[in-house]
Amino acid sequence: MKVITRNRKAFREYEIIQRMEAGIVLHGNEVKSVRAGKVSIQEAYAGIEDREVFIYNMTISPYEKESYHTDPKRKRKLLLHKKEIKRLIGKVKERGFTLVPLSVYINDRGYVKIELALAKGKKIYEKREIIKRREMEREMERSK
Repeated sequence: MKVITRNRKAFREYEIIQRMEAGIVLHGNEVKSVRAGKVSIQEAYAGIEDREVFIYNMTISPYEKESYHTDPKRKRKLLLHKKEIKRLIGKVKERGFTLVPLSVYINDRGYVKIELALAKGKKIYEKREIIKRREMEREMERSK
């Protein structure tokens, strides 16, 4: 498994409830760009439309050697099993849950995959508590 990019911001902003793997529907030149590492998921999020899951704002820069280019931020369909999509529809309708991409990688068979997370947004005071706890642990380690 070769990790192309990670969304570090997601771990700060969200509480991860459940992780899952999904395939992405890409055009040929987009696959070449992903393999070259020209992909960003920092601003990306996933949503459900008509019982299908899509990812929005995932930027895949155009491949330089191609003669035609697609929109870098177009919505892309994610490939999940029907049972998983039904479970996600139920969870996303609940208050506060969202689908966040965590990483894009190439698996052992050469397919481009995305790791999605069912997440709940953290409040500002929760983030502050985590920072305080981390700093206290560091100080305790230093004092030993």
